[in-house]
Amino acid sequence: METFKINKELEVICEWKKTRNGFKHTASLMRNGRNIEEVKCNYLNRTWERYTYESVLQKLLGKTKQLLTPREIAQFEAVIKKGSSADMDSLRGIGIVAKLGEVFSRNQSEANDWKMRMLKAGLGDGILPPEDWDTLDEATKQTRLDKAISQLVK
Repeated sequence: METFKINKELEVICEWKKTRNGFKHTASLMRNGRNIEEVKCNYLNRTWERYTYESVLQKLLGKTKQLLTPREIAQFEAVIKKGSSADMDSLRGIGIVAKLGEVFSRNQSEANDWKMRMLKAGLGDGILPPEDWDTLDEATKQTRLDKAISQLVK
């Protein structure tokens, strides 16, 4: 369960629940502790979101826009854009550890190998290098890795 605070009165409570065929995310919009609306998104395998609950938050906003003031809509959109602090913090951590390859390595090849190992360790199947990765020159690898890492540490 994770709570996204929109303002003093509004918050969204998101939960993960197991289903027969996969899992689902639910999101409940609460005003002063009272449930206003609830939505769910079902998944069979995994989500393709920047952070956990992103899709269900967007769905909830779309369903509740007529219940919110323009200011509350803007605040809700800002919460969605910002994302989950827990997920974003872990991604930043992965990026920082990967970036340490520049410090711990003696040359560009070792630094690139370190960065790729750390990204794979932290992101698992979330990162798939191109099929021709091993044939790329070290400068190209460095450019691509540094761009990926810069997205994580933002």
